[in-house]
Amino acid sequence: MAEVEEIIVKMDHQLKTLADQAANDQPKHKTFVGEMEVFKDLFQTYIKKKVRPIEWEKIRPPPETSIIKHSGLDMPTKSEEISALLKKVAVVKLNGGLGTTMGCTGPKSVIEVTSELTFLDLIVKQIQTLNKTYNADVPLILMNSFNTHEETQQITTKYADTIRCYSFNQSQYPRIFKESSMPVPTKLYHNKAEWYPPGHGDFYPAFYASGIMAQLQKEGIEYVFVSNVDNLGATVDIGILNHMSKHGIDFIMEVTDKTLSDVKGGTLIDYEGGLKLLEIAQVPSNKIDEFKSIKKFKIFNTNNLWVSLNGIQTLVKNNLMTDMDIILNYKVENGQQVLQIERAAGAAIQYFPKSSLGVNVPRSRFLPVKSTSDLFVVQSNLYSLTTSGELALNPKRIFPTIPVVKLGEEFKKVGDYMSRMANIPDIVELDHLTVSGDVTFGNHVVLRGTVIIVANKGCRIDIPSGTILENKVVSGNLRILVH
Repeated sequence: MAEVEEIIVKMDHQLKTLADQAANDQPKHKTFVGEMEVFKDLFQTYIKKKVRPIEWEKIRPPPETSIIKHSGLDMPTKSEEISALLKKVAVVKLNGGLGTTMGCTGPKSVIEVTSELTFLDLIVKQIQTLNKTYNADVPLILMNSFNTHEETQQITTKYADTIRCYSFNQSQYPRIFKESSMPVPTKLYHNKAEWYPPGHGDFYPAFYASGIMAQLQKEGIEYVFVSNVDNLGATVDIGILNHMSKHGIDFIMEVTDKTLSDVKGGTLIDYEGGLKLLEIAQVPSNKIDEFKSIKKFKIFNTNNLWVSLNGIQTLVKNNLMTDMDIILNYKVENGQQVLQIERAAGAAIQYFPKSSLGVNVPRSRFLPVKSTSDLFVVQSNLYSLTTSGELALNPKRIFPTIPVVKLGEEFKKVGDYMSRMANIPDIVELDHLTVSGDVTFGNHVVLRGTVIIVANKGCRIDIPSGTILENKVVSGNLRILVH
């Protein structure tokens, strides 16, 4: 214990040294000090190991009463009822991520998704349509990170005349050396690589501290709908909002049925008599396969969350997050292993024991674009873009599930992906696609059933225009004749 206390004292000293560097810049100093108070709690939770490891034998399926079907929700039909509900809600998009995974620079939200529209364009279009249809004024709030804030601020000016749009920065925490448990930076904000945005679990304290939440409360807004900026299915759902308002619920997590594509997704469990979010990072190594089972854990968290502002206020003011589960994210910086301590936003559900629910929603409300494989699916003829900015599933698709698509390293970056596709193949009847190696697609290619295309090292496969592949395995170094 003495060693732990010594580490905490050293950490406090180094954080004070960093704070002193901002002493002459009052706004920066105030922000830093506020963020570090939360970081200290997070760090102490980690270093003292306050968070108990999951005891696997205590895990139970959530009670049937705690997960309700979306199809069973009451849906208001009168416009005036819907308008009254919409006065109570604001939309929050988690916009802290960069597009580096797909080879892009800047915020991920400005990647063009479909019809030359970006994630942000589609989100704004959705809210504009909602407001116009029901004579509402639902605001959009963006939680940025220090990586995305400046560019996002410049981009959102084009929406100023069409929608109320606010933004705030989530916290900026110092990375920690794994070996010494000391902060990596020695100078305040000198090198971005030494700092990190601490995951979407930071939403609650950062939103509370931003002042935007207090402003919304003064306007009579009671709830926020929070979702990832890259989830194209996360639109305002009147049925969920109505259920929340009607029954006085403070926290709703949207879950959906797990498929083989979602085995790593967090799931809701009953743990010691309460709802809890179980993430794969919390699972003992010898239980990973069991966690991934779609028979035992049948649902997963979409990270579409509905939270009351009063609930957030209670959570932050009473400092309840000190015992909130943490996630350890390891990185390598300059050849040394460093640590990021993070939290998941959905983990807050355990602090609303009497007024929280899971709602099992259709898969259409979970359309994330994390990779070019996901981009391939949403850009295909499997979906069409509606006038309201939503993606509608092609009615010709007879299967309820979305095809599993795995594009190889050669397609990882958006630029490379686009250069290898003359246009996106017809995949309405596709179940599974795996592409590996140097492969290109011509125009009007049709893929059906299970298709596997593997170009061996040093080889190339060109799929000519007009080709139809149905339940085919293609490998080697060849071109396919047009049918």
